[in-house]
Amino acid sequence: MHHTDDASTALLTDLYQLTMACGYWQSGIAEREAVFHLHFRKNPFQGGYAVACGLRAAIDWLDRLRFTDGDLGYLRGLQGNDGQRLFPEAFLTWLGQMKFALDVDAAPEGTVVFAHEPLLRVQGPLLQCQIVETALLNLLNFHTLVATKASRVCAAAQGDTVLEFGLRRAQGIDGSLAASYAAYVGGVHATSNVLAGRRYDIPARGTHAHAWVMAFGDELESFREYARTLPNNCVFLVDTFDTLQGVRHACEVGDWLKAQGHKLGGVRLDSGDLAYLSIEARKILDAHGFPDAAIVASNDLDERLIQSLKQQGAAITVWGVGTKLVTAYDQPALGGVYKLSAIRDEAGAWQHRIKLSEQAAKISTPGIHQVRRFLQDGVFVGDMIHDLSAGGEPSRTMVDPLDPTRRRTFAEGMEHVDLLVPVYRGGAKVYAQPSIHESRAHAAAQVASLHPTVRRFDNPHSYPVGLEQSLHALRTRLVLEARGYVEAG
Repeated sequence: MHHTDDASTALLTDLYQLTMACGYWQSGIAEREAVFHLHFRKNPFQGGYAVACGLRAAIDWLDRLRFTDGDLGYLRGLQGNDGQRLFPEAFLTWLGQMKFALDVDAAPEGTVVFAHEPLLRVQGPLLQCQIVETALLNLLNFHTLVATKASRVCAAAQGDTVLEFGLRRAQGIDGSLAASYAAYVGGVHATSNVLAGRRYDIPARGTHAHAWVMAFGDELESFREYARTLPNNCVFLVDTFDTLQGVRHACEVGDWLKAQGHKLGGVRLDSGDLAYLSIEARKILDAHGFPDAAIVASNDLDERLIQSLKQQGAAITVWGVGTKLVTAYDQPALGGVYKLSAIRDEAGAWQHRIKLSEQAAKISTPGIHQVRRFLQDGVFVGDMIHDLSAGGEPSRTMVDPLDPTRRRTFAEGMEHVDLLVPVYRGGAKVYAQPSIHESRAHAAAQVASLHPTVRRFDNPHSYPVGLEQSLHALRTRLVLEARGYVEAG
């Protein structure tokens, strides 16, 4: 992450989070216990699932959550509409002394998740719950989006190697590092981003650019010089002048490599008809005795184009995916939200909270949520959101929040797992962060546990996600009360 001069990122927030925090402090409810949930309302890319990502980045941010003297000095200089100081000095003093004290539960990095269910639950002092909102949304929204895109790209590649080549098209330094991390969790095999490789232990891969060939002017000579310099990294970019002639030149240098005890790694195609050129390149490579040489393809690839090239019989074995992966090109935002769902009253009793909307999908859900995932023969069959504040073991019947006539009861004894795991308790980290490689393996296993109809790109099957029946009844009652149809109490 790109840091400010004093290495503080506490001000990575919207101003209104701090003005509300000041209001909570002034009103005397800053320490009142509250619960918020982070979720998204629609699966990205018109797909059937998402891959949760960004928890590591969120933990890194939360671990550093302290307002420094520099932060407070900046806030001290902010003015209201009347030209006077925006924040009282006493509030800034309190903010500078604040100790992180939240409970945080989250779906582990790489977990398959769906619309309307929480990726993260935050519980603790109301003021602290509020000021972490923006950063958590920023980090989980983008990472989850890119990890999901990577999962889809890798699915289209059907086991072929996928390389993330997006650094030069990414959204700045932070965007490039986040994208490389998330893409690896989502399934890519390596990145061209060397800083991400070092920072996150991601394999780094790369070849050479057209500039190398153009600098020599003669393609064959440029390949020879590259082979002399890096005989163990010879994948030649062959489309600078004439693609198929470039493949023949690669084979000629490949013979020299073989004589030196090395091997031709392959050729890379970066333009033109990738299906036709890859098929013809394969013929040339095979005819010259290089059946193991890879054919790497790049050029604005995404899951749809890879799927099409596969259907056309392309002989591509390695896919370099850049712009459309790291920018989540066809859906630039996940649309995650963070909603208050419960707060304790002065007597310490939980009071459920609900947000209404004219759109059913935007009505929030009250309570303290956990997500129970049911499995049958290793396949995920449904996710039930239940309310921990209700106490006791939840029922096994869930209701579709968008269509209450659709219900599902899971059999007694059916295998299940609760998705949200403890990350912080009272501000102390209690979670052992898996390595990036473990998170990547977790994501692959999670996606493999989905029914193929949920994974398909076009009109995927809608995976069942619902509210446990008593939680659905509570939500319905609160909606009716808020709209004046039922007397409160």
